[in-house]
Amino acid sequence: MASLVLLSNARLPSQRAQSLQVVQAACAFARAGVATTLLHARRRHAPPLPAGQDLYGYYGVPAGPRAEVVALGCLDWIDLVPRALQYAPARLQELSFSRRASAWVRAQRPGALVISREIEAGMRLARAGHPRVFLEVHRVPGGRLRRRWLCETARSARGVIAISGGVRDDLLALGLDPARVTVEHDGLEPARFAQPPAREQARAALGVERDRPLVVYTGGLLEWKGVDVLIEAARRMSDVRFLIAGGMDADVERLRTAARGLAHVRLDGFQAPERVVSYLAAADVLVVPNRSRPAISARYTSPLKVFEAMAAGCAVVASDLPSLRELLTHDRDAWLVAPDDPAALAEGLRHLLEDPALRERLGSALRERAQAHTWDARARRLLAWMEAAA
Repeated sequence: MASLVLLSNARLPSQRAQSLQVVQAACAFARAGVATTLLHARRRHAPPLPAGQDLYGYYGVPAGPRAEVVALGCLDWIDLVPRALQYAPARLQELSFSRRASAWVRAQRPGALVISREIEAGMRLARAGHPRVFLEVHRVPGGRLRRRWLCETARSARGVIAISGGVRDDLLALGLDPARVTVEHDGLEPARFAQPPAREQARAALGVERDRPLVVYTGGLLEWKGVDVLIEAARRMSDVRFLIAGGMDADVERLRTAARGLAHVRLDGFQAPERVVSYLAAADVLVVPNRSRPAISARYTSPLKVFEAMAAGCAVVASDLPSLRELLTHDRDAWLVAPDDPAALAEGLRHLLEDPALRERLGSALRERAQAHTWDARARRLLAWMEAAA
């Protein structure tokens, strides 16, 4: 098979799940035997890697073939303005990266398979006549111009990878041919969870009580993630310890204000990927409290935390939303509760915390599904699909 380029406007490393996703996905293609290059944006203020650790080690990529990682410059002054004014510089940054990435592919990998997570880069390559472009779509944009670009790019590309069934449904509603759209959710790297710490060891490392019930949230803290709902649920459960790990600094501070006075709720901020294993090993329950709006939450998302729970065999309480029902089934491998409702969330958490046998059953059922959702399995399926389409 020809070489492959995975193109993503991602800062590496970063505090966002997108960065882990693209590194793990790219290296899985390399392990499948395809010479793979990950093109990403060289951004301001990318956090330094820990001393003695490279990007692959930081994101838990196992030994073996790895993708080449190439950073491309872009016009990046997003972080120089307040968040409320970042829309225009963000679009400029995306467009400048897409222009340089498409030029790099045409010059350096003219015959490669290309998976573009960026509409603009895919559109440029398709307009330039690149014959093997695939578009990976994580959300359907609401703006009229970007929807028009999405439709143009998707119809010119060899195929479209939808990150969820909700994305696929909205693409089909825009008139795309169902035969040219495949759904592939995010995945997991089992090597990251092959030797987790014992529960007592993990709790000691995190500085939490050995015997107190523990609810853990890991991931981003954008409002649609529903962590504010989790904090309100925690007000009803003062006997339970809550650990919230992840998020950008501004979001951490916003939620610390919301949780002021709740001594049993701890916001730890962003954690390196290797530390996430300890949070899951320490937890009695992992919570996924997504809100019912916007569409990215209710219909599009494919949360990495759900796949990490699969790898860890951790019991999950999650919002009952279409995006999460694609991955989880109530009372079979997770416990689903009404979204946006702190009382319902607290009731669901309490139900699992008071029933160890149910937690064990749900966690074991989730773990049994892990092998079907590894990055390697995902890469093999996509390569077979793309080879047939190209």
